[in-house]
Amino acid sequence: MFWDILRADTGGVRIAHMEMTIESFAHGMHHGTMAHGQNAAGGTRMNTIDEPFRRPMLVTVPGLHGSEGAHWQSWLERQYVEAARVEQADWDAPHLDTWASAVEARLDEMRRPVVLAAHSFGCLATAHALLRGSLGTKVVGVLFVAPASPAKFRLAGRFEPMRLAVPSILVGSETDPWMPLDDARDLARQLGSAFVNLGDAGHINTSAGYGPWPHAKYLVDTLAHWAPPAEFGAEDLFLREHAYG
Repeated sequence: MFWDILRADTGGVRIAHMEMTIESFAHGMHHGTMAHGQNAAGGTRMNTIDEPFRRPMLVTVPGLHGSEGAHWQSWLERQYVEAARVEQADWDAPHLDTWASAVEARLDEMRRPVVLAAHSFGCLATAHALLRGSLGTKVVGVLFVAPASPAKFRLAGRFEPMRLAVPSILVGSETDPWMPLDDARDLARQLGSAFVNLGDAGHINTSAGYGPWPHAKYLVDTLAHWAPPAEFGAEDLFLREHAYG
């Protein structure tokens, strides 16, 4: 399973504490998929975020000041038929509890599993919400990109990272002014995330050249592929069968 690949204390491909490039991560995940994707029944059923009625839904969690239209998060939302965004009451006033509550409120509106794609302070808010335990099993995977250093946001609330109960990938940068690479690597270890070193990528935002970013979609799809298929109740099945009249 994908979780076995991510967790450093399990067997299989151990990448959670290794510094990976995007290319080597993709190569490893491809071979991990092949290794774990076959069984006596002819193959493990994998989900996909592009498959109607079964896919987890993408939900983005922007950081301080939000993500403008040219940002990779906005681009990523446009790659899917359906996507949602966590909105904050005040994008210029970061506060862990307040922002985590916004994550929880947005996901409470979702009727199927979600994959979260967070950036900067949004990573801290997302992890904080997950660690508060109120999201249940709705979140099936998380992409953390260029998380902000908790030390730079001491006044925003106490952040205490611990191992998450969901698969996650953390992408760091060697030239991120908001978090040194070693700190990003340590945070990945604390959260139990697979770690990807993107190299000289700044804060992995628009000013660093990250508008359209196909690798972000690849990582989101990787998380979605290994998520359990969504389950539907009677009302969902009725809507599905009558969606086109």
